[in-house]
Amino acid sequence: MSNLQEVDDELLVKKLRKLMITKQLNFLIGSGASAKSIGLMGKVNDDYKTRKIRNDQLEEKIRDTSKSLLLIGSSKENDAPCTKEEFEKIKKNLDDYTNFLKSVIDVINLSNSRQTPKSVNLFTTNYDLYIEKAVDELTGTNRFVFNDGANGYFKRVLESSNYNRVVSYKGLNDNYISEIPSISLIKPHGSMNWAEENGAIVIKNEVVENPKIVKPTGLEEKDTYLDNHYYEMLRVFQLELDKPQSVLFIIGFSFQDKHIGKMVKRALQNPEILIVNFGHKNSDKNTCLRNLGIDINKVPKNLRIYTPKDFNKEHLSDGLKFELPNLTDIINGASKEDMEYDQSN
Repeated sequence: MSNLQEVDDELLVKKLRKLMITKQLNFLIGSGASAKSIGLMGKVNDDYKTRKIRNDQLEEKIRDTSKSLLLIGSSKENDAPCTKEEFEKIKKNLDDYTNFLKSVIDVINLSNSRQTPKSVNLFTTNYDLYIEKAVDELTGTNRFVFNDGANGYFKRVLESSNYNRVVSYKGLNDNYISEIPSISLIKPHGSMNWAEENGAIVIKNEVVENPKIVKPTGLEEKDTYLDNHYYEMLRVFQLELDKPQSVLFIIGFSFQDKHIGKMVKRALQNPEILIVNFGHKNSDKNTCLRNLGIDINKVPKNLRIYTPKDFNKEHLSDGLKFELPNLTDIINGASKEDMEYDQSN
């Protein structure tokens, strides 16, 4: 591909922005979004010298990255369990997530709450703490509500029924009610700060010693359905995809998790949902369809897979890749005018 990629993607970008403003908004974020600092499972090999299989290596990397994340902005940055170079990569990766969340808050503020709730669901198979740390970075400078599914104060217990809340601000004189943008975080593979206590999942403000996570062993489907906590998170995912007038944007995810792929494929039977997947590189379209078990000549109309070739170089990262900052850039340009865009054009 030429480094001077000139693609007219204006109509595509307008279409994407209108979907974000006018539909029930959902994102599925995969490991590709954290790859700058953590890497990908496929690039990790068993280490026979240390006798650490790649699953253990990956878990250790995510644990150290999450611990380092929580030290950013504190006086203990020098205590981070990583090199200075790695720490800088973690900071840059955090910027990616923080800018993304800021853009999402801004775009749901554009929606008409009478037609579409000012809310977004963030589903992630990652168990790092990038999204949680990004929320902290935005707290105080942006008006929004964050819901990770937990109730409690000192002991915060995860319960799926805590999702689907709408929070509004009432004027001092009860003269108006304004819905506050809300972000719900659902982690069907667990998290580095989830601890199991007496059969319940407690969400901590630190990386725990034995986190409740689904390791990439190839048995993820069995593990998630047998464990009630993971099953409940997947159930929330499926219920959201079954809602009318919903859109699911996917980034950093190629459907190697077969159980997630099955749920997405099932959701495509809902004619009112639109699923939009962004591939990191051009070959990702075929990879995603192959992992979903969909014939390239029989792609459902409500499944769109966009890769770098669909975008102008201005919407691509170095090397002409589509990454989380590129999606953020597209979201950032959204405006009220995009609500009027006629997709039939």
